[in-house]
Amino acid sequence: MARQNKNENLTIEEKLEKALVPEGEQPYEVPGNWCWVKIGEITNVVSGGTPSTSHKEYYENGDIAWISPADLSNYHDKFISKGAKNITKLGLEKSSARIMPENTVCLSTRAPIGYVVIAMNELCTNQGFKSFLPSRAYIPDYLYWYLKGIKERLEEKASGTTFLELSGTKASQIEFPIAPLPEQHRIVKRIESLFSQLDEARDKAQEALDNIQDTWSSISYDAFSGKLTAEWRKTNNKAETWTEYSLQDVCSMKITDGTHQTPTYCKKEDGGIPFISAKDVTSKKISWDEIKYIVPELHNELYARIAPQIDDILLAKNGTTGVAAIVETDKVFDIYVTLAVLRPNKEIILPRYLLNIVNSPVCKDQFNEHLTGIGVPNLHLRDIKAVMIRVPEIDEQKEVVRIIDNFWNVQESVIEATKSVIENIELTKKSILSKAFRGELGTNDPEEESAVELIKSILEAEEYPFLF
Repeated sequence: MARQNKNENLTIEEKLEKALVPEGEQPYEVPGNWCWVKIGEITNVVSGGTPSTSHKEYYENGDIAWISPADLSNYHDKFISKGAKNITKLGLEKSSARIMPENTVCLSTRAPIGYVVIAMNELCTNQGFKSFLPSRAYIPDYLYWYLKGIKERLEEKASGTTFLELSGTKASQIEFPIAPLPEQHRIVKRIESLFSQLDEARDKAQEALDNIQDTWSSISYDAFSGKLTAEWRKTNNKAETWTEYSLQDVCSMKITDGTHQTPTYCKKEDGGIPFISAKDVTSKKISWDEIKYIVPELHNELYARIAPQIDDILLAKNGTTGVAAIVETDKVFDIYVTLAVLRPNKEIILPRYLLNIVNSPVCKDQFNEHLTGIGVPNLHLRDIKAVMIRVPEIDEQKEVVRIIDNFWNVQESVIEATKSVIENIELTKKSILSKAFRGELGTNDPEEESAVELIKSILEAEEYPFLF
């Protein structure tokens, strides 16, 4: 069924005025032969839908490709042909999902905003997408890269309380810089050439990090089984006396977590007390750079419940689980429920031995067996307490800690430098996308016909080729 012409009875000048973004509303300046348009005026913007999951006949033996934002988590290809599920023809008919053609650009517009893919073939999406059908005004790859570069701006346009969502109306009003078609092709080619080089550098950096982690895994298993100190025992005429304990067994108090209350925050200068959560715990250390502060009244209650002290081990039990840091300061602070406190019994275990083994695969493998939660991983205290470790006598623990600390003293500078390389690569990519859609990659030909003429020709022909 043909769609009613939304520009009916308008002159070409009025249609053009309606399509173009007024100069005062343009996000930034572009070359003179480009133009800013509202994307919904040059293509159809289509929402998706989800057939009821209570009807298995809407999915069982389905042959219609159907994607959701979950399909794009950790998905790095530009094109997509299908998701984890297909739907049936009946499921399509009983939902608001629509089959869209090859080369449709699909943008996730909630949970989260900003995933982008191009349809490799006909497919449909759930309601978490707004999709842009093919248009003669742009090549799909050009729109793909543009949307990849404006995630923050899309989030600013979104609204919602439970989660941000970009509505169909807001998606249709996205400002889109249209370059002449030959320039669009050159821009895409230039972006992908530069990104290919950056990706190669990033892969090498990531490989270096992975190699360090593999080495640490090997060392940690040897260190915490006694193999790494076998020669030390022989030299020092020590017997192999290792004992198996649970994490609770080596702690001087019951392993517990921070407050379950929703904190009331305030500013540091208003007397706020530092409040640490899992996000502030990195491997071995507390990061104080972006901590929040809570009102003193709440602190009095929380500190009476648990007062962190020097040599306590703080273990992340929600989100990034299994990462632990040691308290190295006597400053007063409180902790959130996302952290567990392990207070070492120093007659049994050295604090840094406990820190290192909790951060090692010896414990992490056991943590991972008990993770719960959908989306946000969670460790229960009972499972943390039950994790089993092997512990030697104190003097051998000191040797284990010495060996491990020496390893990390060498590797930490390498890790930080490599992570900095990866971060800089991502920043460089953002810069390339920003420059690309400002006409600053050195590819624009000012003699080419203005993109305005292309838009006029589409509006004159009233081209909406894929209508429902």
